[in-house]
Amino acid sequence: MHRVLAETYPEAGCELDFRTPFELLVATVLSAQTTDRRVNAATPGLFARWPDPYAMAAAPRLELEQVLRPLGFFRAKTDSLLGLSAALVERYDGEVPDRLDALVTLPGVGRKTANVVLGNAFDVPGLTVDTHFARLVRRFEWVEPQIASDPVKTEHAVAAIFPRKEWTMLSHRLIWHGRRRCHAKKPACGACPVAHWCPAYGTGPTDPVLAAALVTTQGPA
Repeated sequence: MHRVLAETYPEAGCELDFRTPFELLVATVLSAQTTDRRVNAATPGLFARWPDPYAMAAAPRLELEQVLRPLGFFRAKTDSLLGLSAALVERYDGEVPDRLDALVTLPGVGRKTANVVLGNAFDVPGLTVDTHFARLVRRFEWVEPQIASDPVKTEHAVAAIFPRKEWTMLSHRLIWHGRRRCHAKKPACGACPVAHWCPAYGTGPTDPVLAAALVTTQGPA
């Protein structure tokens, strides 16, 4: 299944725009409960005003909230950005650490965000168990039902199946497939390249024409 997904999505990769580890860290924190496209629309202006942890740690709260307001949960996200920026300045001389145990100590940063940063900014393999990843490994029955609702247990279970070097790209391919074909409410089963092996085949339309109409070229807006 992974081989076929790799052939289907040769361009798969991180869909958040970033130039530095700090920008990716911030963008990933902001992506909670919104879409990558909305985050990508907001971050150019954000980083033009506060380009690094030193600047962002000193950002006026109300100004930062106004920039983040379109993304939803802007007060909580403001708290996270101010907190993680201050922590980077105080503990790491303004540099984003390249270790999971250090990243998860930053405000607003959990294992999912840490693995995104490690895999895409530092080339350290990691599994990103977001909603798409979790949904697909549950449908594929790669994990036992009793652990499928626990992101950490899911991460460890899938990590035991695949070589470590594959983890980051596996995450990208599953997320791309989840955004483009294996949708939560109506998956495009009749247009799925891994339908032959999928225990959940038939959850969505199996007619090729109906299924093809559900396939998107990118994630949701």
